[in-house]
Amino acid sequence: MPIFHRPVLLNEAVGILGPKSGGVYVDCTLGGGGHAAEILRQSGPDGILIGIDRDEEAIRYSSEVLAEFGERFKPKQADFRNIATVLAELGVEKVDGLLYDLGVSSHQLDTAERGFSLTQNAPLDMRMDRSQPLTAADLVNRLPEGELAGLIRGNSDERWAARIAKRIVEVRGAAPILTTKGLADLVAALIPRRAWPPDTHPATRTFQALRIAVNSEIEALEGSLTAGIEALRLSGRVALICYQSGEDRVVKQTFRLLSGQCQCPPRIPVCACGTRRIIETLTKKPVVPMLAEIAVNSRARSARLRAAVKVAEG
Repeated sequence: MPIFHRPVLLNEAVGILGPKSGGVYVDCTLGGGGHAAEILRQSGPDGILIGIDRDEEAIRYSSEVLAEFGERFKPKQADFRNIATVLAELGVEKVDGLLYDLGVSSHQLDTAERGFSLTQNAPLDMRMDRSQPLTAADLVNRLPEGELAGLIRGNSDERWAARIAKRIVEVRGAAPILTTKGLADLVAALIPRRAWPPDTHPATRTFQALRIAVNSEIEALEGSLTAGIEALRLSGRVALICYQSGEDRVVKQTFRLLSGQCQCPPRIPVCACGTRRIIETLTKKPVVPMLAEIAVNSRARSARLRAAVKVAEG
C-alpha cells in the first residue's frame, strides 16, 4: 500500500503528548494515520485513539492501516471544529491528549485530480471534503478583485496579492480560470523570479491562500483548538504542527489568551479582561525538524511544533 502521508515531527509530537495505557487521545488531522499509529502503540494495551478527518479517502486509508488496533481506534469523518460533537457522539467527556498536524496531506498534493498541486494540471478544486460545493475555481472566478486580493494577502502574506488579483480578473473576463496550471502559469508570469527561492514555485502562496479559504482552515482551527482544550482533562496535553504563518498566529494567540496573559490595552491601569490561566505553554520556542528529517521529507521544512498542558478548568 503506498504511503498516504509521511508524518512530520513524529517522535517530537508524540513524545510531548506522552501517551499512556488507558488514555484517550484525539488525532484531529488523521491523514494516513502515521501519528495515530505511534500514539496507539505507546498507549497500549488499552489506550483509545479517536481519529478525525474531513477527507473520506484519509478515513478509508487509515482504517485499513490501523485495523490491527481493533476497537482501540475510532475513525470519524468530520470537520475538527466539531470536536465537541464528535466526542459527545462517542460518549467521551474528557481526553488526555490532542494532536493537530495542520495543512494538506501528501496524498492530497500528489493526487492530481484533487487540485492542490502546482506541478500537475487538474481542475482547480482544493476541497478536503469533496462533498462541499465550494471549490478554488469558484473563488478565483467569482470574487471581486478587492476581496480576492485581501484573501490572498491575508491567508499567505503574499506581497504581490493586488497584482495577482488584478490579473486574475482581467483573464477571467475572457474565459474562466479552471485549471491548476492555468492559475499557476498566470501567477508565475507576474512575479519576478528573483523574488522566490529557486526550489519554490512563485504561485505557492496563492495556492496556499485559496486552499485555506476553500476549507475555512483558520476559522476551523480557532473553533477546534478552544473546544479541544476545553475537552482536555487536567494535565492533558495539546500539540500542534503548523506550516504557515496564519495557523501559527492562531495557535500563539490562543495559547497567550488561555495562559492568562492580560489582553487589555497597555494604557489601562487595572486588568479588566478577566483572562484566567487554563494552560501552560510547554514550548517557549517552536520545535522544528532536524536537517535529517528535512532531507528525506522536504515538506517538513516549514513545520513548527507548539504544545501546552492544561492546568485548570475554564
